Amino acid sequence: MYSSNSNSVSSSTSVVAGAAGDTEERTRDRVLNAVLEDGPVSAAELGSKLGFTPAAVRRHLDALSKAGLVEVKLVANQKTGAGRPSRRYVLSHRGQAKLGNDYLEIATDALKVLGEAAGEDAIRKFARDRFAAMEDRYAKALAGVEGLEARADVLSELLSTDGFVGYTRKVDTKVATALMHSVQLCQGHCPIQDLAREFPVFCDMETEMFARLIGVDVRRLSTLAGGGHVCTTHIPVGREKAPMRAEKRTRIQFTKQERPR
Repeated sequence: MYSSNSNSVSSSTSVVAGAAGDTEERTRDRVLNAVLEDGPVSAAELGSKLGFTPAAVRRHLDALSKAGLVEVKLVANQKTGAGRPSRRYVLSHRGQAKLGNDYLEIATDALKVLGEAAGEDAIRKFARDRFAAMEDRYAKALAGVEGLEARADVLSELLSTDGFVGYTRKVDTKVATALMHSVQLCQGHCPIQDLAREFPVFCDMETEMFARLIGVDVRRLSTLAGGGHVCTTHIPVGREKAPMRAEKRTRIQFTKQERPR
């Protein structure tokens, strides 16, 4: 009799534990899908969308991060660049595979076929047309924005809206007697990274677009597709005469006995 009750309790406990595990997994999948749809996204934004407490969201995000399904991108403050960078979550390659998000693989295969059939010029035209549509949207948002730094800042915000985790860094470099002012336009994430790795022309077209939008020649320093931690574009914004450092001079006075002959 006791043995029968014991087995019944054990069975019930297993059922409850299994149900709880299923619920946990379904909740985690909801978080993963939300990151796919809204990434780069903060934990607070996910909690607001899904109706979870901040602690619950972070617990699921930590689990997804340990499983290699999401990645964390640190983004500097857009307005001031000061303070602790905020954490934004994006889907990793493994996370994309788990959700069956293989559109990039399909696009890569299609471009390979296009290249074999029509040559590299056809791929270049495809990339140019893709960025032409993006450039048109960005140009409208940048209309009326004066100054190279200001345009770079607005461009970084536009890139973030499209999932590139954009931000800027101010850099001053002394060259000879001049102080060179520049901005680094950074992208912490690239939705087409795998595609650009196969076809670097996408990075080239993007760089040319940046130059036209900002209104100055720019230079690409690194790309995610090329193995960098971020995509970085150098934007010169001005120069000025570097302040001359006063030379420290020491006057030596000889006594009659010490004066050399």
